[in-house]
Amino acid sequence: MTIGWCLCGLLGLAGVLAAVIPATALASAQAVPSAPEHVKVYYKPGRFGGWPANHGMWIWGNEILVGFSAGDYKDLGPDRHNIDRDRPESHLFARSLDGGETWSIEDPSKDGVLLPEGKMLHGKELPGIPKPAWKDCTGGIDFTAPDFAMTLRLTDNDKGPSRFFTSTDRGHHWNGPFRLPDMGTPGIAARTDMIPTGKHTSLFFLTSAKSDGQEGRPFCAKSTDGGKSFQFVSWIGQEPSGYAIMPATVKLGRNELYTVIRCADENHSWLTAYRSRDLGKTWESEGVLAETGEGNPASMIKLKDGRLSLVYGIRKKPFRMVARLSSDGGHTWSAERILREDGSSRDIGYPRSVQRPDGKVVSAYYFSDAATGPERYICATVWDPGKK
Repeated sequence: MTIGWCLCGLLGLAGVLAAVIPATALASAQAVPSAPEHVKVYYKPGRFGGWPANHGMWIWGNEILVGFSAGDYKDLGPDRHNIDRDRPESHLFARSLDGGETWSIEDPSKDGVLLPEGKMLHGKELPGIPKPAWKDCTGGIDFTAPDFAMTLRLTDNDKGPSRFFTSTDRGHHWNGPFRLPDMGTPGIAARTDMIPTGKHTSLFFLTSAKSDGQEGRPFCAKSTDGGKSFQFVSWIGQEPSGYAIMPATVKLGRNELYTVIRCADENHSWLTAYRSRDLGKTWESEGVLAETGEGNPASMIKLKDGRLSLVYGIRKKPFRMVARLSSDGGHTWSAERILREDGSSRDIGYPRSVQRPDGKVVSAYYFSDAATGPERYICATVWDPGKK
């Protein structure tokens, strides 16, 4: 029986409770959010589903689209991704029309445009489907169009090359692949992290190879002509001894950006934050936010009430997905809120998140648990961030 229930159901005790329990404690008890709801997005016996963070997630009202990889399951031991690298991998989408409660799976390869390449297939061709030739984007992309989606993808190795695809009908059909230039870097391993700043202008937060050709170093880029050209803006932080990859970025004000980077060296893995006050021209470090076991990227979004939501996986026992909130633009963060801690292996995480019109957050990631079986599957957790 919670205090909040007592206050509502046993009014005769209100005076007693008020006398012995501080008002702040009562408010906190009444504001406890509902328990997270977990929904299987993609699960098939004998199949592997993984890595939404490599693809992207978009929302239009209660319609949600998320990309992920799928392949054949193969037990390669506890320290490996248990996907059969000797068989082709598919890039799929899952779509929900009811805010993440139910999902249907879509295969974009039917149009022969959005297909895996290089690293994702290990040199194997999708049977019967020729790969489209890469082309240069002619520009004119409207980054603010209401049904627009854009996904940036890496290919054969950690230094690219990379390409991107666009859609103007909520991901039902895609245009591309368009070449993403290296912009003077040693090569780019792109994922989707972008902030439109106008109809034909957008910032992009990407990962380059380091000067020695190894993974990786984050940087900010921009396009001012609707994707016809891209310009390097700045490195985010110094070149690391290990790697710093997979930024997750939000815009806080007219010129203020805040990003969270996945980092690792030979000893440990963590998430660190950087802030820019000049729209990405320069960055200042704000320190370590979390230790993540063997390493995992974060998903960060700005909620409708202005708070920041950060979701990430922990690849050490207990294997779990957690969320944290910030009410002051990332200067301070709440303690970790456990979304789930029933993971059966370290092969979990890579989340993406969106906020529904009703305020709840939908976080998609890949997961494995003993009750389901050995296969990795795509899960969506619907959770309530509460009130500011």
